[in-house]
Amino acid sequence: MPTSPSTGAGRYAPSPSGELHLGNLRTAILAWLFARTTGRDFLLRIDDLDRVRPGAAELQLDDLAAIGIDWDGPVVRQSDRLARYDRAIATLAAAGRTYDCFCTRREIQQAATAPHGPMGAYPGTCRHLSDAERAAKRAEGRPAALRLRADVDDYPITDLLHGEYRGAVDDLVLRRGDGIPAYNLTVVVDDAEQGVDQVVRGDDLLPSTPRQAYLAELLGLAAPQYAHVPLVLNAEGKRLAKRDGAVSLSDQRALGNTPEDVVAAIADSLGYDARTTTELREVFDPARIPAKPWILEPIGLFRPEGCP
Repeated sequence: MPTSPSTGAGRYAPSPSGELHLGNLRTAILAWLFARTTGRDFLLRIDDLDRVRPGAAELQLDDLAAIGIDWDGPVVRQSDRLARYDRAIATLAAAGRTYDCFCTRREIQQAATAPHGPMGAYPGTCRHLSDAERAAKRAEGRPAALRLRADVDDYPITDLLHGEYRGAVDDLVLRRGDGIPAYNLTVVVDDAEQGVDQVVRGDDLLPSTPRQAYLAELLGLAAPQYAHVPLVLNAEGKRLAKRDGAVSLSDQRALGNTPEDVVAAIADSLGYDARTTTELREVFDPARIPAKPWILEPIGLFRPEGCP
């Protein structure tokens, strides 16, 4: 059910590492529905700073259009926005909020977790290195990541589906050792600069959201309104992946199913009888989103009647 109009925007931001699977498409539809039913623009951003498969972004855009998702303005690519991330990092560095970290991934995994932090939280190993110790690390040829010098252990957010949530904050990476800006920084900068005030994404990202909201505060940026939606899981209760069978739009087309058939199956998983995103938009109510994940059975889910 539509709520009062907004002048902000929602967005969907896939990584171009391969085809979108049914879980990705379901989240994209939900992000689009949240935006369109609240009077927001809907933006598409390609997060192409990490894993990129040639041609994947174009395939993803084609699939989104095929299932009835439209968007406003040009598609933005993070690889065109590096100067913006550099400016944000410079702002934090000028405020004394950064430090070099020479730890390898293995060293971090083997170190004790940061106090009060979740498993895998950075324990601050390099936070208090002296100038001489940093110089020695560089002399060894160790590449340095740049970390945030956080001054809180946790941070609260409010989620439209999960309510009040307080999650751990550690000294997160701002720029990796290879010089690439890190996701937790880029997503904060991009959402703020693009006017995104509503973020709808999978609930596997809920634990990292307090880090992003805290970082937004340090940069003087407004955190968006969050809605973390249930994932699509395979029959074993694990995150859906390509190996789980006919999980992409092209797979379903090979089985004889149309994009409308796929939208109908996604709509059914949300409790609606609809075959297009336009029909879904007319009846969508965020309060009706199932609390549990959608469990997909192997391969034959959407096989049309009469098919072997």
